[in-house]
Amino acid sequence: MSKKVLIADDSLYMRTMIRNTLEANGYTVVGEAVNGDETIEMALDLEPDIITLDNIFPGMMGIEVAKILKEEELDIKIIMISAVGQEDMINKGKELGVVDYIVKPFSDDVLLASLKKC
Repeated sequence: MSKKVLIADDSLYMRTMIRNTLEANGYTVVGEAVNGDETIEMALDLEPDIITLDNIFPGMMGIEVAKILKEEELDIKIIMISAVGQEDMINKGKELGVVDYIVKPFSDDVLLASLKKC
């Protein structure tokens, strides 16, 4: 059974790139969210196995989304994706149980290796 993935990124280009990589490798994309609130709502509704979560959103940071989802105690693996590779952000993500932290730009291989960790 293929893993269900929710893609959360405010960039259409990034969502499309991630979707193409996932679908070409047997993952099922169950939705695409463009901001933090939508990500939380879709995560609760769709119950994906994995979320690829951008960290820089208008309104709410991805790290805040990860914190809220952890409080909901959902069994969802999160891969943070961001242009910001600051050590403190990476550490905050790890504290919240984020499986991996990918810094943009990245290759398909990096994304797929990260998904395998889930």
